[in-house]
Amino acid sequence: MNITFFKYQGTGNDFVMIDNRTKIFPIQKTDIISQICDRHFGIGADGIILIENDNLHDFKMIYFNADGSETFCGNGGRCAVAFARQLGIIQNSANFIAFDGPHFANIENDIISLKMIDVEQITVNKNSVFAYTGTQHHVELVENLTDFPVFEKGRKIRYQYPNPGSNVNFVQQIDNKTFRVRTYEKGVEDETLACGTGVTAVAIAMHKLQKTHQNLITLPVEGGVLEVSFEEENGVYKNVFLKGPAKLVFQGNIAI
Repeated sequence: MNITFFKYQGTGNDFVMIDNRTKIFPIQKTDIISQICDRHFGIGADGIILIENDNLHDFKMIYFNADGSETFCGNGGRCAVAFARQLGIIQNSANFIAFDGPHFANIENDIISLKMIDVEQITVNKNSVFAYTGTQHHVELVENLTDFPVFEKGRKIRYQYPNPGSNVNFVQQIDNKTFRVRTYEKGVEDETLACGTGVTAVAIAMHKLQKTHQNLITLPVEGGVLEVSFEEENGVYKNVFLKGPAKLVFQGNIAI
């Protein structure tokens, strides 16, 4: 069976997008997901996103990491919105449902602002912060991020958390509202060029640690620049928005 796919990227976080409104994709076969995401023997991607119909929302987003595990992805969510507009499902705004619940997004000049879940699961540890922003995130401040061994340290820390583990974000502060981020992603099991839920966790963690008092944070990642804004009320972070580009790279067909 041949399936048409679209390759999207959001600040280098790349995804294979499939219109699954007719339920053509064999969703139960996680080995196929891994094959498609393989950068040597498949299309190559950090994950696969399926767009499906939903009775209460504009669409349903289903996201699989490259290893076939299901979760939510912030940059994937922004790419899903861009893809839904390409399919004619939406125009310049969207209400969709995903693994972690409902989301709202708007599009302005091809920049997509995605509303994330409220964040209240925040744990401040001795040398790190843990936050749930749609998936699990460890946040740790470091010096000289350019030369930091992200893969080696990230892989070790990732398994220190209970199943399903945690993504690991290493952060270097640039100024009072700018934080550079590199992320090791579980499910991909490697450093990615960007992570939307990751930079969201970083922005909130830096505010929680009082490294910044701003509520609009700029976050350079390996694949570009993202922004996160929020409001904090009694330790709960609300109206959290992840903002950045999402672009179509190419489309094709694959036999599965």
